[in-house]
Amino acid sequence: MERGPAIFAGVVFALFGSGLLVWTVTRVRHRRPVAEGVSPVASATVASVAGVVALALAAWCLTGV
Repeated sequence: MERGPAIFAGVVFALFGSGLLVWTVTRVRHRRPVAEGVSPVASATVASVAGVVALALAAWCLTGV
């Protein structure tokens, strides 16, 4: 990957992943639904997995720089 796009993509993935994880943890701690009309456990699990995957993609993009 070229350096500029790799850095941009890595930062975007890192911001999205960390924001999603913070939002999910905040919703779970306040016992609020993460997604309306879905099982609380399933929605928190899917959101957490998506956040971790985004952070892993950020790490992959930024290690190639």
